[in-house]
Amino acid sequence: MSKILITGGSGFIGTNVVEHFISNNYEVINIDIVKPKIKKHKSYWLKGDINDLFFLNKATEEFNPEFIIHLAAKTDLNGKTLEDYKTNIRGVENLLSVSNNLGNLKKILIFSSMLVCKPGFIPVDQLQYRPSTVYGESKVLTEKIVWENVPKCDWAILRPTSIWGPWFDVPYKNFFDIIMKNKYFHIGSSGCTKTYGFVLNTVYQIDKILLAKTTNKKNKVFYLGDHPPTNIETWANEIGTELNIKIKRMPFSLIKFAGYFGDFLNLIGLSFPMTSFRLKNMTTNNIVCLENTSELAPVLPYTRIEGVKKTLIWIKEQ
Repeated sequence: MSKILITGGSGFIGTNVVEHFISNNYEVINIDIVKPKIKKHKSYWLKGDINDLFFLNKATEEFNPEFIIHLAAKTDLNGKTLEDYKTNIRGVENLLSVSNNLGNLKKILIFSSMLVCKPGFIPVDQLQYRPSTVYGESKVLTEKIVWENVPKCDWAILRPTSIWGPWFDVPYKNFFDIIMKNKYFHIGSSGCTKTYGFVLNTVYQIDKILLAKTTNKKNKVFYLGDHPPTNIETWANEIGTELNIKIKRMPFSLIKFAGYFGDFLNLIGLSFPMTSFRLKNMTTNNIVCLENTSELAPVLPYTRIEGVKKTLIWIKEQ
């Protein structure tokens, strides 16, 4: 039985990753400061902070894994400084440090983010970055730390795109919730097109990349997402169809005003579902290259509509 250590296995993607490898008879340990979302996962959970080098060294040496999937990170956009994202920096340094002491380690996957580049920016190679948020900057540092401290075993950097599905939270859980409440509107004349990813397809891609050889230094970064890209209106209409809801349309100017109003409320400490930042994100095309990922994981197990159906069932069961 192969041993796999997963950091951040209590989060959205991590919960699905832990479930996958448990179901495939791996010996799993999940290191996370947060308890698992699924009750049966608790027996695989080791509570701990990867920023604590002494703890991490002891835990990894005792378990002695063959594989590591590093998901643990602060992923929200609320941080003001890089210190707010210390887990994305110090935690990665610690993990790479202890990984070199593991004699059985065959491969390590380090999660980054597509936000190392701002939405709409297409990097010319895997080392070009253009972040527009402090979170994105922290993930640039994640990647640079890996490049500067190359593991002794095989490794790869994964950049998830806009992932959604069971166990998700903001922002795409909100997207589904608003549609289910019949409060979602198409914005303006046409919606943006992005690379989204249904989480169970993402888990399939992770599995394939983990078990493949990725030793080519010029091909170390893999985006995770579904192909082809999706127009958000098409996706919203598919969700609406499953719910027997017809999505209405609202003028862009009205939503733009709501975004500015949301900015003002945020400044005085009040929350509002729309801001100018979120509006820009919702209306900017963002399509990433999945060519190298598709070579290793060519046939996604779920269609988008199948993903929608599974997600709606999960929401109703919560």
